[in-house]
Amino acid sequence: MDTASTGAYDDVRTAPRALATEAVHAGRDDLARQGLHAPPIDLSTTYPSYDSRGEAARIDAFAADGADPAGPPVYGRLGNPTVGRFETALARLEGTESAVAFASGMAALSAVLLARSAMGLRHVVAVRPLYGCSDHLLTAGLLGTEVTWTDPAGIADALRPDTGLVMVESPANPTLAEVDLRAVAHACGSVPLLADNTFATPVLQRPAEQGARLVLHSATKYLGGHGDVLAGVVACDEEFAGRLRQIRFATGGVLHPLAGYLLLRGLSTLPVRVRAASANAAELARRLAADPRVARVRYPRLGGAMIAFEVHGDPHEVISRVRLVTPAVSLGSVDTLIQHPASISHRIVDADDRRGAGVSDRLLRLSVGLEDVDDLWADLDRALGTAPERAMTGAAGAGATGHGGPH
Repeated sequence: MDTASTGAYDDVRTAPRALATEAVHAGRDDLARQGLHAPPIDLSTTYPSYDSRGEAARIDAFAADGADPAGPPVYGRLGNPTVGRFETALARLEGTESAVAFASGMAALSAVLLARSAMGLRHVVAVRPLYGCSDHLLTAGLLGTEVTWTDPAGIADALRPDTGLVMVESPANPTLAEVDLRAVAHACGSVPLLADNTFATPVLQRPAEQGARLVLHSATKYLGGHGDVLAGVVACDEEFAGRLRQIRFATGGVLHPLAGYLLLRGLSTLPVRVRAASANAAELARRLAADPRVARVRYPRLGGAMIAFEVHGDPHEVISRVRLVTPAVSLGSVDTLIQHPASISHRIVDADDRRGAGVSDRLLRLSVGLEDVDDLWADLDRALGTAPERAMTGAAGAGATGHGGPH
């Protein structure tokens, strides 16, 4: 791989840099010396080599430990220079040694599960709620895994000799429930903790600093940030990254170079976008909490741009009436999106399990964007419609006190 993926230009960093600075410069530190300003997009699938013996040796080295092949690129399934720049940048932001990018967040999670299963460690301990497809992948055993669902306090007791992974999501999708990552990591002992950090991003928390060995992102969301790229990434130590690269090579779940370029570009504005969207979300959460048409509001103590709220009326009617807010799956874009988890993102989860995890049939999930907050509120106010009689008769305070206010 080129210097962007090997970190060979780290000598330009003379001191620790703030997150906002890393977001702009990580993965790009070598550009000025090459006479470039924007990072190049390398679309090659294969690369010429007149030294077939040397190339064979580099492929053998990759097969041994999964390290990025030294020297020029070999083949697109082993790695790509543009994608390597994004991986370097994301690892810097998460504070890990390495990061490995995949074609989607589910491809990234699948690679982690396969890597552990290959070592005979097929058992997973997990805390609900998780993203619905993550839940389904574990519950259905599609990759040969077996899952034990527990609450954070029960993690230590749920561990077995063949436990290969503990998985949590904080804030969780879609309820925004939060766990103490440091306490969970302690409970895991020697078992790696995988923390899905999609909702928080490294702007709000860095799970590796709290003991998580693996940090998962659906990079489709905030890292890309504009609703135009599908990707996943795992930030981790170099040893585990090598295993993930081998899985990626064998299964072909590679990230397209153009997606890598868009993700690297997205990272440069990540701190600004997350903070601006979070300010909008905090204000909307405050207004929703005071509204008699809303039964409950969930907003993380950590902050962020996601809100979950339950309505007294029909949530499907709310979705049908929005005009500025976009009724669509996904999240983390510059525009505001709303969806009904029980029908969409978590429909694949068994109804009893879903409700037991706090995903009620009246829950709506709002991914707040960068629009003017008053325009967003005007649209939500119209979509919420007239307050049902039962909510108006003495329940005006229930919206504000039934959940303790936004947090």
